[in-house]
Amino acid sequence: MIEAPQSNLAGMQLVRNAHGRLVLTLAGGTVFEAVVPVRAFPIAAPTEGLSLIGADGKEALWVARMDDLQPEHRQLIEQDLAVREFVPTIERILKVSSFSTPSTWDLQTDRGMTQMVLKAEEDIRKLAGRTKLQITGQDGVQYRIPDSNRLDRHSRKLLERFL
Repeated sequence: MIEAPQSNLAGMQLVRNAHGRLVLTLAGGTVFEAVVPVRAFPIAAPTEGLSLIGADGKEALWVARMDDLQPEHRQLIEQDLAVREFVPTIERILKVSSFSTPSTWDLQTDRGMTQMVLKAEEDIRKLAGRTKLQITGQDGVQYRIPDSNRLDRHSRKLLERFL
């Protein structure tokens, strides 16, 4: 028999561990390390229907409404969601520190200038064909390139060294 995820928020605790991951403790004492908040309806109803997913990929806790959470728990969840949902678009690759990884990239994005550390070539994912890319930096921030063919020539040359 498969247990249904809990939706009882009374007595639950949510904290951030030393590694920056969320740790959920249910009222009964069950602990879930490294839970990830996932909105059920991120566009239509962003404050309703939230699941805390355990490291095993299973739902540890269902939250019907974000307003039902303790303010400190809601703040932790919103911080994690802001990081997960923050996906800047790379407009230009200004320079890279090295053509081997790890490599520090200076970028111009739709959110401004930034630096990103690429840990490994595997952190560049091809989403649709060869031109739509998602790049994950060392800090977990994901960047997107909707169409690498639309980048300027210098940016394309730098990017091609990693593909």
